[in-house]
Amino acid sequence: MSQDKSGYPIMGDANPLHNNMYGPPQPGFGMPPPNYNQAPGGQYPPPGGYGQPGFPPVGQGFAPGPYPQMPYPQMPYPQGPYAQGPYQQGPGQPGFPEDPTGSPGYHGDVPPSYYDNDEFTNSGFEDKSIRQAFIRKVFLVLTVQLSITFSFVAVFTFVDDAKIFVRRNPWTYYVSYAVFFVALILLSCCGDFRRKHPWNLVALSILTLSLSYMVGMIASFYDTETVIIAVGITAVVCFTVVLFSLQSKYDFTSCRGVLFVCLIVLLLFSILCIFIRHKILHIVYASLGALLFTCFLAVDTQLLLGNKKLALSPEEYIFAALNLYTDIINIFLYILAIVGRSRE
Repeated sequence: MSQDKSGYPIMGDANPLHNNMYGPPQPGFGMPPPNYNQAPGGQYPPPGGYGQPGFPPVGQGFAPGPYPQMPYPQMPYPQGPYAQGPYQQGPGQPGFPEDPTGSPGYHGDVPPSYYDNDEFTNSGFEDKSIRQAFIRKVFLVLTVQLSITFSFVAVFTFVDDAKIFVRRNPWTYYVSYAVFFVALILLSCCGDFRRKHPWNLVALSILTLSLSYMVGMIASFYDTETVIIAVGITAVVCFTVVLFSLQSKYDFTSCRGVLFVCLIVLLLFSILCIFIRHKILHIVYASLGALLFTCFLAVDTQLLLGNKKLALSPEEYIFAALNLYTDIINIFLYILAIVGRSRE
């Protein structure tokens, strides 16, 4: 291995054995780096651009400088016809898939309709014509019921043979009472039954006939003048209460719970009157009963109108007529007891 003047070995020796083992002679540390411009083929061409229009290629002798900015358009950006997805567009809701249920969602310009929700049912009182038709139907049914009942009262009051029959056969009163109680339970507790036509009318007819027979039988034990006075007072009281309920701004429907408590107290009072036979006590009991069912009549009238806190559905015309009918009959019976006891 040869050495230079400083004593360092020079790489790339001409020793053939060394060249065969380590390949061709390599440049050493003592040799200057080769000049690539002197290689065969001449100088390398300057690097070209990189496929970006608007930017000049950087060649030999040009220093890279800041790239020129293109004049981009400012807002608003031009909107192109974007392709829609596979969803079908619902009415009035661009860009949103249509609801398979068919009800409008919350992405529209307006909130969804109240009546599109199945959990909430329309009471029917928003339409004035529906409410008026409902009231007419209830009062028509009530008029027929009262006509039948007071026809029975007139027969048992003015016909002596009817009076003799009911006094000799008291068991008919208990039979009619049992029929009335069964029909009352069906119409009061079975909501599906009282809304099923025509069975609701059949049950109401049976209830009306049975109660009419009982009222007529009770009226047969009083003289004719007492019955006429009781009928007149009942008509005036009921007509006044209905008119007052129509015009009053006070909500009687909020007092329904208090009235039911008073009804329980009145039932306990009636048990006391069974064992204590006293004229004054019976008059007080009848007066409290008439007052209580007068309040019930006001509540049921406002439930019928539907302009207060609580209201009945237009489908419940049978139930509404039943409430008003039983209120008026109870008022009549209590007034009849007051007048009869007072005239003894």
